[in-house]
Amino acid sequence: MFSPKPDNDAIATLAGVAVDVERTAVLRGVDLTVGPGDSVGLVGANGSGKSTLLRVLATLLPPVSGRGEVLGAALGSPDCAAVRPRIALVGHDAALYPRLTLRENLEFVARLTGRSGRAVDDALEAVGLGPARNRPAEVCSQGMRRRAELARVLLTEPGLLLLDEAHAGLDAASIGLVEVVVRQVCDRGGASVVVSHDHPRLHGLADQLVEIVGGRAEPLRDGVVS
Repeated sequence: MFSPKPDNDAIATLAGVAVDVERTAVLRGVDLTVGPGDSVGLVGANGSGKSTLLRVLATLLPPVSGRGEVLGAALGSPDCAAVRPRIALVGHDAALYPRLTLRENLEFVARLTGRSGRAVDDALEAVGLGPARNRPAEVCSQGMRRRAELARVLLTEPGLLLLDEAHAGLDAASIGLVEVVVRQVCDRGGASVVVSHDHPRLHGLADQLVEIVGGRAEPLRDGVVS
């Protein structure tokens, strides 16, 4: 069993967490600790519960048993609402308003989080979307929408970054953006949990690899990635 480390300063700690989705057991007895500066690569078969675990860490899915804390908030408690602005979840589908331009989408986030218009432009430039800032999201390619999501992460500077299929839709020239974004979050003392089917890319991105097997989180053999 992958037992959590005793660490009061951990970004996220799960102990014996079990989760059901539509009355089906998906996670059972998950133990996991993610500390400041940690980058965790999450792997597992399709349907093993990787995305479900990200939703738990995002405080969006409370456990049916076990306990956990994310950024100091107990899972399933009212305190979770206060820490969600410090969590960035990048899922399979881009969280963009389709009829707004890329810049307008980020401006909306900036207003909610107290960031400036200059910060919006800087984030778009950092992911190579400066020239396309006025293009509506609905006419952007999947890769452009993915880069816009990474720009949102740069803009909001989260304490916990959760990336589901991190490299999906990105072309070869943009793949390195994932590592840039993850490293920025971790270098500020935050942490990241990254799901990817492209396992070799996790070897350059994650400090440790964890596999979901039988509803539990287990360290891979030689899980500390060099």
